[in-house]
Amino acid sequence: MQELLEPGGLEELAAFVAVAEAGSFAEASKKLGRDASVVSRRVSQLEQRLGVRLLSRTTRRVALTEVGAIYCRRVQALLDELASASQEASDFAASPQGLVRVSVPVTFGRQWIAPLLPSFLARHPQIRIDARFTDRFVDVVAEGFDVAIRVGARGLRDSSLTARRLASYRNLLVAAPSYLAAHGTPQAPTDLVDHACLGFTGHAAWPDWPLMKDGTRRTVRPACSLIADHSEVPLMAAIDGAGITLTAHWLAGPAIRAGQLIEVLPGWGGKEEGGVYAILPPGRLVPTKTRVFVEEVTQAIKAGWSQ
Repeated sequence: MQELLEPGGLEELAAFVAVAEAGSFAEASKKLGRDASVVSRRVSQLEQRLGVRLLSRTTRRVALTEVGAIYCRRVQALLDELASASQEASDFAASPQGLVRVSVPVTFGRQWIAPLLPSFLARHPQIRIDARFTDRFVDVVAEGFDVAIRVGARGLRDSSLTARRLASYRNLLVAAPSYLAAHGTPQAPTDLVDHACLGFTGHAAWPDWPLMKDGTRRTVRPACSLIADHSEVPLMAAIDGAGITLTAHWLAGPAIRAGQLIEVLPGWGGKEEGGVYAILPPGRLVPTKTRVFVEEVTQAIKAGWSQ
């Protein structure tokens, strides 16, 4: 095994086995696609490193010595095992299989990731999923995750990791029809100070609501009757008619489509905080199992957000 760790070690072993099988340097060089002098030099280097003569050379033929024959059998088995391992690795990379460990935010994961898992596993029966739903920023490398799904620009903390933007989202102001019927509909951002507002403290600019429309920016600091550190709390309160909240369109979308919420001050939603990202361990090669999972998440998000 030590020979493999030496510079050119694998080439030397391959040259030796090729000569042993062919019985000549000329035939071995044809098999390897190398000049005969190169093949001869590699075999000589191997013999010098081992301190033994592996081949008996004459002007008419090349034959294995006794120790060369024993060494050749061992080396051939080793090279066969390496070839098998390489093929196995290639097959594994080409076919989606194995365990995918993924970290997802609780609310986003429950709404957009959890529903796609059964169909994903049905399409890829050789893949297993270990999904951890947490709002904690996990250490992708140290904790052994294949991918972490993060929402918002604040999720991009470690520049050594690979971040792939899967989708963009926008924020919007929403309220229940019953609230607007009872309290009126604001006509401008400044009107929000006269309304009951519901705040999510996890917004990047909290306690402000940075609003923007057609390049015009307005910052409102609402007087909130309710604040919470979980995005679903003010959303549920808004659905129940408690006031107006600023939320992400991916979170409010189902309630809007169901008629439970109406967009307030259309077009004045908060500026985009970033997007949805897949955070991957550093390195250019992404395992097939991870790649197909990320692609499926991307397609599910795009399909769901286009409704």
